[in-house]
Amino acid sequence: MKQFQRTAIAVGVTQLAVAAGGVACVQGARAQEAKPNIATVVVVGQRAALESAAARKKSADEIVDSVVEVDIGKLPDKSVTEVLQRVVGVTIDRTMNVADPLQSVHDGINHFAAEGTGVSVRGLSYVRSELNGRDAFSANGGRSLSFEDVPPELMAGVDVYKNPSAEQIEGGIGGLVNLRTHLPFDFKGRNGAVSIEESRSQLRGKYAPSFSGLLSNRWKTGFGEFGALIDIARSRIDTRSDGLQISPYIPRTDAVTGDTSGARRWISNGGSWTTNNFERERDGLYGALQWKKDTLSSYLTYFRSKYDMHTSEHSLAAGANPATIMLDPGATFNDQGALLAGTIRAPQDPGVGFGVQSRTAGRTSDTRDVAWNLQWRATDRWTLTGDLQHTRATTFGYDNLVSLGGYMPKEGVDFRTSPPTLTFDAADRAYLADPNNYYWNSAQEHRDDAVSTQNAARLDAKYTFDGPVLNDVRFGVRFTNRDADTRATHGNSQWHEITAPWAVGHDGWQPFSQLAYLSDPRFAGDKVAPLQFNDFFGGKTAPPPAIVAANMALSAGAPPPGFAQLHEMVKVLCNMPCSGDALWEYAKFGDPESLNQQHEKTKAAYAQLRFGFDDLRYPVDGNVGVRVVRTDMSAAGYLLFSPPDSSKVPGVPSIAPLSNRTSFEHKYTNVLPSLNLRMKASDGLQFRAAFSKGMTRPDFWQMQTYTTLSQNVHTHTDNATNATVLDSIDYTGTAVGNPMLKPTRSNNIDLTAEYYFGHGGQVTLALFNKRLSDIIIGKTSVVTLNDSTGQPHDFAVTSPVNGATGRASGAEIGYSQYFDKLPGLWSGFGVSANYTYIDSRQDLGKPLAQVWCTPQDTNAFIARDLSGCDTDGRLLNVGSVPLTGLSKNAFNVALLYDKGPVSARLAYGWRSKYLQAVNAYGTNGGDGIDANPASPRFGQPYSVQYALPTWGGAYGQLDASLQYKFTDNLNLSVQATNLTNALYKQYMQQGIGLMERGAFYTGRRYSVRLGYSF
Repeated sequence: MKQFQRTAIAVGVTQLAVAAGGVACVQGARAQEAKPNIATVVVVGQRAALESAAARKKSADEIVDSVVEVDIGKLPDKSVTEVLQRVVGVTIDRTMNVADPLQSVHDGINHFAAEGTGVSVRGLSYVRSELNGRDAFSANGGRSLSFEDVPPELMAGVDVYKNPSAEQIEGGIGGLVNLRTHLPFDFKGRNGAVSIEESRSQLRGKYAPSFSGLLSNRWKTGFGEFGALIDIARSRIDTRSDGLQISPYIPRTDAVTGDTSGARRWISNGGSWTTNNFERERDGLYGALQWKKDTLSSYLTYFRSKYDMHTSEHSLAAGANPATIMLDPGATFNDQGALLAGTIRAPQDPGVGFGVQSRTAGRTSDTRDVAWNLQWRATDRWTLTGDLQHTRATTFGYDNLVSLGGYMPKEGVDFRTSPPTLTFDAADRAYLADPNNYYWNSAQEHRDDAVSTQNAARLDAKYTFDGPVLNDVRFGVRFTNRDADTRATHGNSQWHEITAPWAVGHDGWQPFSQLAYLSDPRFAGDKVAPLQFNDFFGGKTAPPPAIVAANMALSAGAPPPGFAQLHEMVKVLCNMPCSGDALWEYAKFGDPESLNQQHEKTKAAYAQLRFGFDDLRYPVDGNVGVRVVRTDMSAAGYLLFSPPDSSKVPGVPSIAPLSNRTSFEHKYTNVLPSLNLRMKASDGLQFRAAFSKGMTRPDFWQMQTYTTLSQNVHTHTDNATNATVLDSIDYTGTAVGNPMLKPTRSNNIDLTAEYYFGHGGQVTLALFNKRLSDIIIGKTSVVTLNDSTGQPHDFAVTSPVNGATGRASGAEIGYSQYFDKLPGLWSGFGVSANYTYIDSRQDLGKPLAQVWCTPQDTNAFIARDLSGCDTDGRLLNVGSVPLTGLSKNAFNVALLYDKGPVSARLAYGWRSKYLQAVNAYGTNGGDGIDANPASPRFGQPYSVQYALPTWGGAYGQLDASLQYKFTDNLNLSVQATNLTNALYKQYMQQGIGLMERGAFYTGRRYSVRLGYSF
């Protein structure tokens, strides 16, 4: 019987991967000695990358999938996010859905992300990120890197661990993503590479340059061997995305002119279209110094990633009061009563209201990491390793918007097409092109900045046994100290009217005498300009009409100087003297109330035993261990209330402003055992089993202690008396976080079968099951404030809590092979494919007893936030809410070619629909009409605060690359992204079905790269 080496790391296979890829993939404390008698087969290009990745997977102690650089300094995609989507079990989002509410204006889910966001592993977003086995994070309110911030040019490879061991840092129950960079000793001597690249977005029609370079060398001296490496990268992309969106469907029985049947119809009160220009610059710098002499070795690394993003966006959104809009005769509906096509009018208003937004947003993020590692082989048995790390991450963002308003005579809609069609006749187009039909409506500003720092220290020891079963025992301790400070604009002046219709009148409380129409020369001039939506959706849908928009320069800056000009300009319309809402000021920022502070310390200890039963018929090896971690967390923030300026509206209670500083402390301990087993049935066939407990701490933004309360006053103007009439008052609030949250925990089981053959060929099957507890969800609680008369008012505050359990189970299948035995040129072809199936369920605890989310009290809001609420007040998803971000089916397939100087790839990735959020901006609102017969507001307008779950639609994208090597050192490559011009679609869930919410189009993107290595 063939004997296997005592070590379970399969050193020989790893060394073969090192020779094939030209890269030594194992660093620091995890480095292993190579066997000198291993025969090597030298291959290059994609074939080498595939072979190296297969070798890493085969020899790893844990269940891991890898992507390795194709050439030095080049992963196969333009961002780490795009790289990760190729890995089996990994999916990405396609919207700019920002996790931290303090770092956004809450509508990122309605914007397309040019490079993808939101990495999930096996459908779970609890993903931990590492850089060379150490903590890595951005100042994004979370615990992981924003992978789109990281230059892929600096990476040697990316590893995704599906079931980590006790030796690895805790925190990723979905998975652990380790980004690997080179060290000087990865190369035999001097090594270098440079590349220049030019990319072009077809829809944007703009070119963007990129550059990267790597230089490494090593020297033998009397003081030991030294090595130095520097790696730099700078890249830019300029893209454009166009979008079309539809408002939620509201139930009516009297919406069609002349229809007296009383039939229940579901009417969307309009749609919107947008065009967004996206510009991103990403700079990366990485340096490493390495030294070894006798039994000592050490290295020092510096990593910096800087990300600058800027967007400029124009949009038009139309929508009148859904309780009073009317449809012309001839409107058509589907069998559920949902509007298919028709013409919308607003007879009780001056017309169908619309707003034209000019918006600029930007973000600058910077992550810097310094790490030092020292290893001492004290004896043949003992190895000691020390590791120190300092990380500092910063981010600054802004998001400013200026809106013009107006009333169009009508709006035609056709929802039978996908994307939906908004129709306008010649008269409508002429109306929208006339500046005289627009007025200055509102402005909104947002600023935020965040700083997050961490110091980490780690000490590890390994004792190697000399016996037939025990290989080694590893144990160690780790300490971290992390601070996070976040500041954001706050107060009512973040959004502020310029001259909105509700602020015009003579009731005493209304500040303006009339709207600031552009027909008045005082309010026109160079502040506005005509706007056309050229090549909208690449010509794949009807072009929107030309409109008038505010000059983009008015929204530029942080804070934007143009806002002061606009608000000063309209003071001539004040009902003298100027008071109330006419007295605008910039949103509060930088004061103590804008600051949220968090501090976290962790102490961890682990022990892990590695063993191997090599004398069995089918040898078995593995590791068993336990990790114990203590977490001490503290947070400080504010409870804020700023009353609206509606004191002169009859019937509105007067509640005093509130600003209370709050602070909390929270401590907890987790014990995390793990067992990894591998059985080798033959040289190529092996089976694995892994069992573990895991935990993921709440993101930092989820633990912020920052609560804002709002008194929302709804009024209308009586047409006969021109008086303001109070309709209703909502008392709501949002708690950005909950500092007393516990970690989400999981019990994990993984089973795999892996067969390796040829050069890099593999067929793998993995089954997994994760049982989750303490899942964080949004629930509603009550904060009570008294008005000036002593009457209490309950504010329904939504905040995150540990309120659910869940399960995610499924299977992964992977296959890759080059067909070397085919004749001639055909032997260059290969295939890489994988498929993931996931079934999930989320249990919200006590079953919801009601079927309605009205009357709207605290229990109704809790039910709405847990499962969704339709616009008629009926609960959605009762007892069957899936986990967010999880697609049931996903696959990747790539046709590869590698022969002689030619290397090519045609790759297609697809995922099925997935729940993005239960309660999200754009598909929530307060203009529903209550259909609950037991509700006191049955049939009344603005009687339902609904939340329609938003779903990301099934999406597939075809990408391609072609590389030609002129010499061993010089190559030229061409890449194309989204060759099929795929549309990304979103849906909103209602009782009438999963209705199309909107679609985004970004078109193709091309790039040409010239690379030289030496």
